Amino acid sequence: MGQCVTKCKNPTSSLGSKSGEKDAGKSHGKKGGAHKEEVAKSSTDVIFNGTKVSEVTVEGTTAPAVSADVRREQSAQDGEGVSLARIDELFLCYKDEHEDAILEEGMERFCNDLCVDPAEFKVLVLAWKFQAATMCKFTRREFVDGCKAIQADSIPGICSRFSVLLEESRGEESFKDLYRFTFQFGLDAEQGQRSLQRSIAIALWRLVFTLDTPPLLEHWLDFLSENPCGVRGISRDTWNMFLNFTQSIGQDLSNYSEDEAWPSLFDSFVEWETERRRREQSDSEAASVWPGS
Repeated sequence: MGQCVTKCKNPTSSLGSKSGEKDAGKSHGKKGGAHKEEVAKSSTDVIFNGTKVSEVTVEGTTAPAVSADVRREQSAQDGEGVSLARIDELFLCYKDEHEDAILEEGMERFCNDLCVDPAEFKVLVLAWKFQAATMCKFTRREFVDGCKAIQADSIPGICSRFSVLLEESRGEESFKDLYRFTFQFGLDAEQGQRSLQRSIAIALWRLVFTLDTPPLLEHWLDFLSENPCGVRGISRDTWNMFLNFTQSIGQDLSNYSEDEAWPSLFDSFVEWETERRRREQSDSEAASVWPGS
């Protein structure tokens, strides 16, 4: 897909790494004005068990002054070499002119620099790690916290993390979290949606199961596309239960029971799929009897 090149200037070293000036503070002690200047030493008598004991004397050399640039650099570091300053600069490359967030246009440029398609599974995983609340949008907080979470502060850095993130997403608990995140991610929060539009749900189901596709997925999506039940939206409960369905119901559907607490839409799907298979088998048998027809 080509080499990932960011359109903004990402410094390869920490910002403001200037050496602080060392101001060696000196105090001068005089005795009768005849002695030469000496490095001051502090000595104080203290009482310890009724006896005067002189404290250990320490040369009064002042610690080197730390410049403001160095202090800013130190405060900008978070984690193992990840720079908040670089993350912030990267965010500004794609930020909308009027809103403190990366919106659709900036997201397209961001994905282009990452050499990924905005509709690709990698982008869904990245949005999951960034805990993005809305599709096609990263707030400043989401972007900064997300980059810190994946330990990356540049376009090449994010690209290098994709393989690890994809592998992480395949873990049982991680995928369950990603799967549930995907439902919320697909909702239009500004419109107050509580269920996914059928077309959006179909697209997100196909996307979230990119790496490990359940055998029944395509038949389920065909059922929703044909929509014999007149389904308009997919509820959170139906979305969550479908993952359980794919994990517990065999491909032949023989262990499915309507007596269990499955959503009624699943009952309709099993009936539809059973009938589809019956017709398919009937057509296959007819073709074997009349091969020339």
